[in-house]
Amino acid sequence: MRKTRLIVGTALAAIATLGLTACNSGSPTSPGAPEAGSDDALWQVATDVDLADSPTYEAMTARDGVIIGVKNDQPGLGYEDAASGERTGFDVDMARWIAASLGFDEDKITYQTIPSANREQAIVNGDIDYYVGTYSITDKRKEQIDFAGPYFETGQGLLVAADDDSINGPDDLAGKTVCSVTGSTPLQRIRDEYSPGNTVEYDTYSQCVEQLKGGQVDAITTDEAILAGYVALEPEALKIAGDPFSEERYGVGIAKGDTALKDHINALLTDGGDVWTALFDLHLEPAGIEGTQPAVDE
Repeated sequence: MRKTRLIVGTALAAIATLGLTACNSGSPTSPGAPEAGSDDALWQVATDVDLADSPTYEAMTARDGVIIGVKNDQPGLGYEDAASGERTGFDVDMARWIAASLGFDEDKITYQTIPSANREQAIVNGDIDYYVGTYSITDKRKEQIDFAGPYFETGQGLLVAADDDSINGPDDLAGKTVCSVTGSTPLQRIRDEYSPGNTVEYDTYSQCVEQLKGGQVDAITTDEAILAGYVALEPEALKIAGDPFSEERYGVGIAKGDTALKDHINALLTDGGDVWTALFDLHLEPAGIEGTQPAVDE
């Protein structure tokens, strides 16, 4: 399996161009997948779903709808247009695809934006049915919830000002202030394994971006797939510094012990390579991200 990586430079600017040609998409970087029922739809809404052993699915059918936790400020992955409320991105379309496989059309989906620090609790409490939003699979999180997947792999990186040549990797963070989001694995790794001068945390990465542009922090750390979206929006102001220095595997967060739902999603991912590729090509390939679909965990 080839690891996903980012090609920065001229290829990265391609995703910004895509945003200019997709002004009705709801995202500054990528349009959404065609809806089920249209001539060019990537999937159809399932009609013969049987997940009797899934308490999560039983809750969905009882309310006649699915509640999905997502991000809303990650261009190309999970983005919500402030004016229209439309949500687009690779993760959002993955969430829609899963919902369709469970028998729920777009009008039966309720999206909830949930900060990183609150994801496990939202799943444990039953506030959402599943979570799709750059959610790294970790042993600590699996103590509280289960994951289907992985459905994507990336690596941790650093975002800095375009004119900053003093940071070329995590070993250059001495005396520097690094920003990330509360509850994220990148924030914990930078604290545990490297020696930044200081770290600050916010609920969203967009808040970190504003701090970086204002000079209050020196770098932002998170997965490079996330950072690429911000560079695509402002290539003259921002850049990715150095190479990735971890491996992050994104999974679908679900209630612990819901094996039936986990097996259903894993089977969908395993059999749906053409859909995965189409969504990758639509949302992530224009940014210069290369990758192949990872095999799901046994």
